[in-house]
Amino acid sequence: MNFAQLLNGIAFGSLLMILSSGLAMIYGLRGVTNFSHGALYMAGAYLAYSVSANFSFWLALVVAPAVLAVLGAVLELVFFRRLQHRSHIEVGLVTFGVAMVLERVIVLIWGERTLAVAPPAGLGGTTSVFGVDYPSYRLLIIGFAVVLAVGLTWWLRASRLGLHIRAASRDGQTAQILGINADRVSLVVVCLGAALAGLAGALAAPYVSVDPGMGVAILINVLIVVVIGGAGSIAGAMTAGMALGVVQTLGAVWLPSVAVLVPYAALVAVLLWRPAGLFGRQA
Repeated sequence: MNFAQLLNGIAFGSLLMILSSGLAMIYGLRGVTNFSHGALYMAGAYLAYSVSANFSFWLALVVAPAVLAVLGAVLELVFFRRLQHRSHIEVGLVTFGVAMVLERVIVLIWGERTLAVAPPAGLGGTTSVFGVDYPSYRLLIIGFAVVLAVGLTWWLRASRLGLHIRAASRDGQTAQILGINADRVSLVVVCLGAALAGLAGALAAPYVSVDPGMGVAILINVLIVVVIGGAGSIAGAMTAGMALGVVQTLGAVWLPSVAVLVPYAALVAVLLWRPAGLFGRQA
């Protein structure tokens, strides 16, 4: 193993951290496995392609999360809130249908070809890190993930709204009795979760190829990360996302023939050891 390979794992883990945090937030409050999360990620990547091609990539990092936050509001108001008393399977199937529709709309707008997004000016080269020349843009992804992890953790722990989110996620009925507006909190969480998916997609656009299958490809990993970390645990999603990204990337170097099995093996091992996940609350 060399240092560049480790940084590759950290960069991939950073994307998983950002994407998984949003999904974990939504599940923690709504109890919904949002199968459209991969499609939201893909939409963020395609939006980044269009905005960066016509304006700038930095603007895309603002536009993509903003547009996806609006889509998150639609998900909450039109689907999650109306189906909150239905079974998890029914709501999950609805989100799966939403994903299929959204993916088809993206194909109709942008086509089925693979698209490329250039890194922003000044980040297309390499930077020396401990004597290793490494792509500057991937270091940006790592930096975004670190800032987001610190900021999101601080916001959830120190702000009034963050306190309400944590209270509603732990016990929604008690939170409402105490005067917390659960509908408002849920709207904020779903919008934020969708915005994080859009941000992850925008950041991924210059890093991976932008194509109609990218949402499905990463969704499986993200679902595994959320389960391993503990369903609804943001800290668990961040930790498991980074760990899985590093392990899977290094596994592709050391044992490429079995690297694809690494996420599933990790899932089985953790569930046998701690069924609630690494950071999940035990029943």
